[in-house]
Amino acid sequence: MVACRMTTASGPHQPVLLRETIESLSIDPQGIYVDATFGRGGHSRQILSHLSPTARLIVIDKDPTAISHARETLAQDKRVTIFHASISELHAILEQERLIGKVNGILFDLGVSSPQLDEAHRGFSFMREGQLDMRMNTARGVDAATWLAEVSEEELTRVLFEYGEERFARRISRAVVEMRAEAPIVTTTQLRDLVAKAMPFKPKDKHPATRTFLAIRLVINGELEELQLALDQALEALKVGGRLSVISFHSLEDRIVKRFIQRHERGDELPRDLPVKHHTLQPRLKRVGRAVHPTEEETAANPRARSAILRIAEKQL
Repeated sequence: MVACRMTTASGPHQPVLLRETIESLSIDPQGIYVDATFGRGGHSRQILSHLSPTARLIVIDKDPTAISHARETLAQDKRVTIFHASISELHAILEQERLIGKVNGILFDLGVSSPQLDEAHRGFSFMREGQLDMRMNTARGVDAATWLAEVSEEELTRVLFEYGEERFARRISRAVVEMRAEAPIVTTTQLRDLVAKAMPFKPKDKHPATRTFLAIRLVINGELEELQLALDQALEALKVGGRLSVISFHSLEDRIVKRFIQRHERGDELPRDLPVKHHTLQPRLKRVGRAVHPTEEETAANPRARSAILRIAEKQL
């Protein structure tokens, strides 16, 4: 359930599944590519290393810190255009650049990056004390502390159950309501300890607060809704033969990606008893290989990579 895009080893941050992701894009040196989740630029740097001087790379991220890093490191590269935006604004960006239907490859590397987790003041990690923020774009929306102060017990239960798949959602929600009646919940450690105390027993494979932090982060940032919008927009943006590569880190994201590919691989929705051949249904996507997981060597070097899944599809029409 850890949703993290990069390692924390010393030296430059390396995205998970880096080699596999670059291979999945089947890069044309003259092509147009989109890194829709720049992070700290590991994927972008590798993509650029395969591109000619006349190619293009569109870089997008909703995190102001990531965009500052992009501008510091890539602004001088004439092949690169940088946008501070959400993935759900993909169509607007590419329409502005007159690139709809012309893109060779689009990459989504979902979840939070190691720098975001490692910066305690961002509030993403329960391992460090910090303000309970959790916003990827700190200039928009309400932070997690404000949301927790205002959300109803019923709605919090729903969020924890649906977004975090938390079986003890009702217990945790009740504990939150009881605690905030006495004092505001404003730090990561407050929430972490509250959740652990509310659990009747501790999970064997993860910290008790993992699912709660994930659920709140997803709803604060609207991540699943943005992903659904972005996938549709990516399909329109790709040229025929263009590749879509998506790395997800938990089951809800991966389910959305998997079902999206399956739906467009089936093509037009027609009654099952109609005597039509598959190619006449006009499938718009084709899966490329099976879902890709990190190797044992990668997960040993970077435990945060263990839940990563890469799915690849190619546009057909």
